[in-house]
Amino acid sequence: MDADLTSAELTLLGLLVEKPRHGYELDEVISARGMREWTEIGFSSIYYLLTRLRDRGLITEIDTTRGARGKARRIYGPTAEGRRACARAAEAAVAELRPVFPPLLVGLANQPVIPPERLRAALDRRAAALAERIAAIGAARDAQPGMPDFVRAIFDFSLSRLAAEQQWLAAYRAAEPGDRPPTEPPSRSADDHGPL
Repeated sequence: MDADLTSAELTLLGLLVEKPRHGYELDEVISARGMREWTEIGFSSIYYLLTRLRDRGLITEIDTTRGARGKARRIYGPTAEGRRACARAAEAAVAELRPVFPPLLVGLANQPVIPPERLRAALDRRAAALAERIAAIGAARDAQPGMPDFVRAIFDFSLSRLAAEQQWLAAYRAAEPGDRPPTEPPSRSADDHGPL
């Protein structure tokens, strides 16, 4: 990703390259496309991000419209440099493999401190949440017939990742606690003189 653009900035800039929009419309598109599944852009941060992009010369105000309550809404579009920056950052985001830091792995790393019955309950809650999330994203995707291929690809990627986790979780939950490898630290032998 372009070092100068955060993921949130790139997301908004890309939506403006796609079509000039005002802040409220950006929020509607982010919600409709399920983008909050993979980006941390709240409604209140949209205007902050728009100001940052404008101050950096990547977008400009191109028009003003009146909303339902008569309030003026500024419509933003990309500058030529904004289009170039968006293209560079988007290409890098597609090409670069970056680490992901899911809290699930932190919880699993500390699993020995969770009583077995509470662990089972936590895994059950996660399974239910995954099923709900898959259903919600599938419904959001299906509610938008005729969407561009790249938007469908985003929905499909999200659903594939969730389905893979759901499959892993089902296998993990099916294993009896006794089937899992021991979690105690290895013991030192008399011949081992190095640090653990």
